[in-house]
Amino acid sequence: MQNSFSHERYQRQLILKKFGIKAQQKLADASVLVVGAGGLGCPLLSYLAAAGLGRIGIIDDDIIAIHNLHRQPLYATVDIGNKKAIVAKEKLKALNPEIIIDGFDLRLDESNCLDLFRSYDYVADCTDNFATRYMINDACVILDKPLIYAAVSQFEGQISIFNFPDTKSGTKTNYRDLFPQPPNDGEILNCEEAGVLGVLPGIVGTMMASETIKLITGTGKTLASKLFTFNILNNQSLELQLTARPETRKLIPADETIFRNTSYEILCNRNGFDLASEEFAKLISGKNTTVIDVRELHELPILEDINHIRIPMSILSDHLGGLVSERIVFVCQSGIRSRKAAGLLSAIKNPDQQVYSLAGGVENWLIKKQILHHV
Repeated sequence: MQNSFSHERYQRQLILKKFGIKAQQKLADASVLVVGAGGLGCPLLSYLAAAGLGRIGIIDDDIIAIHNLHRQPLYATVDIGNKKAIVAKEKLKALNPEIIIDGFDLRLDESNCLDLFRSYDYVADCTDNFATRYMINDACVILDKPLIYAAVSQFEGQISIFNFPDTKSGTKTNYRDLFPQPPNDGEILNCEEAGVLGVLPGIVGTMMASETIKLITGTGKTLASKLFTFNILNNQSLELQLTARPETRKLIPADETIFRNTSYEILCNRNGFDLASEEFAKLISGKNTTVIDVRELHELPILEDINHIRIPMSILSDHLGGLVSERIVFVCQSGIRSRKAAGLLSAIKNPDQQVYSLAGGVENWLIKKQILHHV
């Protein structure tokens, strides 16, 4: 059964000779699950909803913070502190009440990934960490779902379509054909660590919407089995042809059971040092806990109201021998450097010393602290 749509709402794209009613009907009958409602997800979601995509799913367990707003214009200052998936659903429904919007305020993991993906025709990866990125890729390969992928950092972005036949060879590539193995933990910084110019995810996220619409409607040429990169500083772009590599398929779980029993956090070198905000709050209220901020001295925001020591990561190795507290918690901007610091100390620590890394870093802690105070 075909979904109905308003001709007046989509009139400007219906009159396109290479689009028309048939393409619009394909959009109305399609469903896309967007993982991540942040910098990339906001423009992607907005333009898919505006274009009349029949059903959109949004997965995100994060809450809106003030530092999101420079690159996530789907949200407003009054939305700070609210759940992204819920607010995004409300905003998109107001934009286009004709379509179905599903909001999932949850964390995507190995236990729910396959079941959620199975309910949609396409999946879009708008995440910013490698554990989730490899999990999404592997799930799409197992379920044979087309995957629209993008990533941004500082001034450069990249976009591709995986697990969809290339028009020339008919073969399908996946993310592991490009990057077979995850990088070492802390080797590549995310946007929280490296920064990003706000308009960049807007540009790349809009390109994701364009590629998704073309993919669904069969309009034009897509980036299936191609990698497009764009540098906003010099406007240089590059398009690379990707090749399927049979050996990388062996890196993907062979079936759904193996997938569900795979820990992508461990796969992506996530150490067991992570300390949730709730546990961090308990530890700092007690005794025998030393908090060490490994950010460089110029980095903000300042960790206020907590007794701590500032030892930048660049000189931490020279001070490891003097860290003798019974319990040590490392913190940084987003949890990457602090996890590395915890690993360095754990290699030389005595068996009775407890070493942790604040999960999500200082910015996440400041947000969660406000929530904890209201509980």
